[in-house]
Amino acid sequence: MNTTPQAIRGTQDIFGPQAEAFARVVETFERVRKLYRFRRAEMPVFEKTAVFSRSLGETTDVVSKEMYSFEDRGGESLTLRPEFTAGIARAFITNGWQQHAPLKVATHGPLFRYERPQKGRYRQFHQIDAEVIGAPEPAADVELLVMADHLLRELGIADGVTLQLNTLGDAASRDAWRAALVEYFRAHSAELSEDSQDRLERNPLRILDSKDPRDRPFADAAPRIDDYLSAEAQDFFGAVTQGLEAAGVAHTRAAALVRGLDYYRHTAFEFVTDRLGAQGTVLGGGRYDGLMEALGGPATPAVGWAAGIERLAMLVADAGEVAEAKADVAIIPLGPAADTACLGLAATLRRSGLAVDMGYRGNMKKRMMRANDSGARFALIVGDEELAAGEAMVKDLITGDQERVPLHAIPSRIGSNG
Repeated sequence: MNTTPQAIRGTQDIFGPQAEAFARVVETFERVRKLYRFRRAEMPVFEKTAVFSRSLGETTDVVSKEMYSFEDRGGESLTLRPEFTAGIARAFITNGWQQHAPLKVATHGPLFRYERPQKGRYRQFHQIDAEVIGAPEPAADVELLVMADHLLRELGIADGVTLQLNTLGDAASRDAWRAALVEYFRAHSAELSEDSQDRLERNPLRILDSKDPRDRPFADAAPRIDDYLSAEAQDFFGAVTQGLEAAGVAHTRAAALVRGLDYYRHTAFEFVTDRLGAQGTVLGGGRYDGLMEALGGPATPAVGWAAGIERLAMLVADAGEVAEAKADVAIIPLGPAADTACLGLAATLRRSGLAVDMGYRGNMKKRMMRANDSGARFALIVGDEELAAGEAMVKDLITGDQERVPLHAIPSRIGSNG
């Protein structure tokens, strides 16, 4: 017996209203990124494994547990991209994009991580991504945050979404804070969770956002970055918050919001909601001034964010019904000769910018039901009699009025009344 293979766990087939919500997110992102003059980029789906292991850190969960890596026929280790930023940074270095700095670039597409599937999280998932590379000014951070807020508003999902904001300081501030955290957590290491004990030496900042109840009392009482910020770092964060206030973007300080890797600097942020259960982050990012050097390039300031399309689409769907696009006109050919003629008529109408639904089969009643279901304002009925006269019966599906119209006049007739 020949059995049909099932879809791989953690993947999804997107169709109907879900696909329409997904498309709305992408279309809105494309429209908004043009308003902010972000240039479009298309990145490879796979890179050399070193691109991600060097940028994400060899000891991170993403690299050690979640990457889809494989050896190609030439014996080289390749990895399906688990995120966009590393590939964009690699392209900036290898393609000479420095000539465009400061470069504002945006992309979207599928990413891959081997993790436990749950609501809004898949092994093949999709993100939108925006980056500003080569701009050290806090104004770049502000522009990205305002763009993200604008996107959420355009999608109709800004209500109930909060911007959480923190600073990680400059390199000197971060180093001093890290040393203080290591000293503090060492004094309590026996009482920390196993994961936090493991992170203590290699990634102590990650203990601050631990969800383990054993860690929370110590994380909540840990030294704060504000006590170690240099004057320059304070001024940078102040400029970001002032810029957001000038742009009318509300934000909340989140002192526990961190990024574990050393190349992150200054601004870290997340837009969060309680409408997606435990996985509440819908968009997140920060400044990563040290990443280019980690990939072997020159020191280059950069800041960016990414958002899961699936999560945004879920919020869009929850905010209201997302219906498939309606037709402007439905064509109902009656008979073989009319079938052929109506293919040409449909092509003409579509080229004029009208959405056309073609009824291929069924009796007249079923075809009229399909025409009504399509959302079309007009139905064009073409039988042998109409075809011989070079006309079509145009029926207004709202008023019920109908008239015979010459085929050549239908585009202007429908277009002026659609």
